[in-house]
Amino acid sequence: MNDVPSPKTTHRRRIVFSFSDKAAHEVAVAGDFNQWNRKSHRMKPNGQGRWQKIMMLPPGQYEYKFWVDGRWRTDPDNPIQSPNCFGTYNNVLQVLNKGS
Repeated sequence: MNDVPSPKTTHRRRIVFSFSDKAAHEVAVAGDFNQWNRKSHRMKPNGQGRWQKIMMLPPGQYEYKFWVDGRWRTDPDNPIQSPNCFGTYNNVLQVLNKGS
């Protein structure tokens, strides 16, 4: 009989992305978690200039940006950034395992 290790269970974590811009008409979050698709994770306005999107992500490190009215914007609430191949920066998000 062969000993086969059981697969580890990956627990997704609830992540709340938020962005403030009272003048924005359309906001989305894009990153390597959704292949930088600007249309797949549109954010919802709360009516007071704050936009939000709740996502469930597995543990890992992700780069992301906001797509605001046709322009890329970094997250002003997250100072952790990494340079990208376009000469600008992406934000970095570290999703930890539960209990880490």
